[in-house]
Amino acid sequence: MDFYVTLAEARTRADCVVLGLHEGEAPSTPGGALSTRTARELTDTLAAGDFAGRLGDTWLVPLAGRPSRVLLVGLGPRKNWSRRGYRKALAAAAQALTKSGVRDAQVHLTTISVPGVTAYYHARFVTEAIGNALYRIPDLKTGRKPRPPRLARVGVTVTRRVDLAAARRGVNHGTAVNEGARITRDLANLPANVCTPAYLGRYVQGIGRRYRKIRVRVLGPAEIRRLKMGSFLSVTRGSDEPPRLLVLEYRGGRRGRPPVTLIGKGVTFDTGGISLKDPPGMDEMKFDMTGAATVIGVICALASINAAVNVAGVVPACENMPSGRATKPGDIVTSMSGKTVEVLNTDAEGRLILCDAITYARRLRPEVVIDVATLTGACVVALGQHVSGLMSSDDALAAELEAAGRRAGDPCWRLPIAEEYADQLKSNFADLANVAGREGGAITAACFLWKFTDGLRWAHLDIAGTAYVSGAAKGSTGRPVPMLVDYCLNRD
Repeated sequence: MDFYVTLAEARTRADCVVLGLHEGEAPSTPGGALSTRTARELTDTLAAGDFAGRLGDTWLVPLAGRPSRVLLVGLGPRKNWSRRGYRKALAAAAQALTKSGVRDAQVHLTTISVPGVTAYYHARFVTEAIGNALYRIPDLKTGRKPRPPRLARVGVTVTRRVDLAAARRGVNHGTAVNEGARITRDLANLPANVCTPAYLGRYVQGIGRRYRKIRVRVLGPAEIRRLKMGSFLSVTRGSDEPPRLLVLEYRGGRRGRPPVTLIGKGVTFDTGGISLKDPPGMDEMKFDMTGAATVIGVICALASINAAVNVAGVVPACENMPSGRATKPGDIVTSMSGKTVEVLNTDAEGRLILCDAITYARRLRPEVVIDVATLTGACVVALGQHVSGLMSSDDALAAELEAAGRRAGDPCWRLPIAEEYADQLKSNFADLANVAGREGGAITAACFLWKFTDGLRWAHLDIAGTAYVSGAAKGSTGRPVPMLVDYCLNRD
């Protein structure tokens, strides 16, 4: 896909122009988007009242001149116009373009004022919307593949010459987000018999060959045992698939500056272990490695644009399976930190692999540590599918992540962590229990990890509700790649 930035006043050579229409108003036709004759033809067509401008509605109008088509996008009532409505209109326009026969489109929605959206984010949001609409699941169907969309070139317009540089940067960063989200979605959408811990290891080794600034290490079972990661190893005991610990280091920033360290939960399939899950929906447990896929996608996105930041990734990858060797409820394991854990529920496995990854991350001398995990169903109950859960012992870091989520349109919502919740993890037999009952389940899971973060600037993102969707549109969303890329790009 080829994106470019141009002034709205320039005469378009595109096949199609995308214009916004508020309810009860004429379409916004800035500068040279349409000739006088074409604009008159469009006005006459609209006079019939076939398009009301409801938010997210689209209408592809054929015209006699050039452009040969205009895609009208409903913006809803002007009094209700908002950033959220703008993102919805962009998504609708992108879907309509990819379903049409249009090859070259010029988007003029970026010339419409939106509260809190700069030229940079106007351009970035258009780029991300097109990338999302163009994404196709890497299915393994044997039938004839559908033809890919014809859309090959998209122009982003700005009204002021002074905004050209910011818009070009937005397109560049949006393209990087698209690449990171594509990698994340591809990995998460693969079936668990393909995307195993060993597969992830080979995949990141390929990334190390592709990007000069990314250093990759893949540790196998023997090396993990030597690290004394007893908590991590307890999860993988029941599986025939050997675990991997993946370490990626992208060095694009100032030499010697400590990295932002991202930790991703990489359970490539989660049966629950001995605490077996109910069968309905268990197929979706292939998505339980989305935290890992996110970390890989974010680092690739940053490397693709040579971002001036240092970022490391730590990914504990394994399966959680039942067998005669599997960890049993009541077993006690010793973590890499030396803390002992009573495993009361083997389906609370994510925190068991993440706590050892957090301890390992100290070796990278991180500036901050952010773990990303499809950790708890409790977070889905609390927040649904619209925002990711955020928990942190560092107010400034939490505020930075919340701000990044707002800017990127990939929001998170902060939940508390406190000793009152952590007290629920007390055990008669070990330093900690791995579960604390139903009440506040997302919070107590974060509190478990919190107990391994002394001296670290740390935050936890629970993406169980936002990482994928179920039903007819089942698949990975690519979240929270936009938020984390935005956070990394806006580091001081």
